[in-house]
Amino acid sequence: MELSQAAVIFLVALLASAGLTPLARRLGILAGLVDQPRAGELQRQPVPRTGGYAIIIAFALAVGVSFLVLPRTADEYQRLLAFALGVIVILPIALFDDLKRLGAGLQLIGQSVIAGLTILLGVLIDNVANPFGGLVYLPLLVAIPFTYLWIVGMVNTMNLIDTMDGLAAGVAAIAAVALFVRSYEQGQFSIAVLPLALVGACAGFLPFNFYPARIFMGTSGSMLLGYSLAVLAIIGGAKIATALMVLGLPIVDVAAVVVQRSLAGRSPFKGGDDAHLAHHLVNAGWSQRRIAFAIYAVCGLFGWLALSLSGAQKLLLFAAIGVVMLLLIVALLLRRRLSL
Repeated sequence: MELSQAAVIFLVALLASAGLTPLARRLGILAGLVDQPRAGELQRQPVPRTGGYAIIIAFALAVGVSFLVLPRTADEYQRLLAFALGVIVILPIALFDDLKRLGAGLQLIGQSVIAGLTILLGVLIDNVANPFGGLVYLPLLVAIPFTYLWIVGMVNTMNLIDTMDGLAAGVAAIAAVALFVRSYEQGQFSIAVLPLALVGACAGFLPFNFYPARIFMGTSGSMLLGYSLAVLAIIGGAKIATALMVLGLPIVDVAAVVVQRSLAGRSPFKGGDDAHLAHHLVNAGWSQRRIAFAIYAVCGLFGWLALSLSGAQKLLLFAAIGVVMLLLIVALLLRRRLSL
């Protein structure tokens, strides 16, 4: 793959997203698909939540262009068909949520349908990298639930971190850059352009979503980003460790939020509180722009580490992240006990 071809695909996504986002904003206002400020959230004014549709169309256009300039194998076509069908199923689920605000249970059913369809069409985590060299092959009874949890977990991670202007799109773009670099290094050029297209779609949307946001991505955007990162980390050889490392901070944040809300007897998927790291930093006096850039920097650092470290070093880093998550959970349990 020539870098000029990659640049064309990136620019198609970037320009399409930048051009379609204002249109999505106007249509969102006309259709009444507008988020109203709610207690406990950072939003202070009504904002249309239709930006995700612009991201989806821009991403699809760029992927379509990639088919014209890059050859693909039959196996890649099958996996990309599964990916495309998953994205198509996202659209009605997202639209229903934008119109009716689906509960967590109905959203989980929809996410399960998407994950199940993807698995049924052959996208599976059937091997993982051995940190000491080679691959570990997973039996089907392990691969299926692991892939399901991976896809649903990534979708919910991106959904739950979409709590502040510019955060989800920026974090997803950084993760997609890491997946692009990893695929390019491995010579998987026809796969590498897919996360690159996602980077362009996010980059075109971000100027309108950065603080103060004029449009939100809504369910369509957060589901697309989570699902795309999940599947793109599988296609062309599992890059699970890379995605996990880049999203280490958001994943730890989401884990802490889920525990905190569960201990309070609330749905872990229902907002309206200050459980997220971003909310704590706002309460400490940080501006939303400063918080976004700080989280970008951490995700970027972890992305660089994911691309630079050996397998054994990554294992040590994962262990450290696991310890941090455990300490956070213990701290939340102690805080809950002391408040009783």
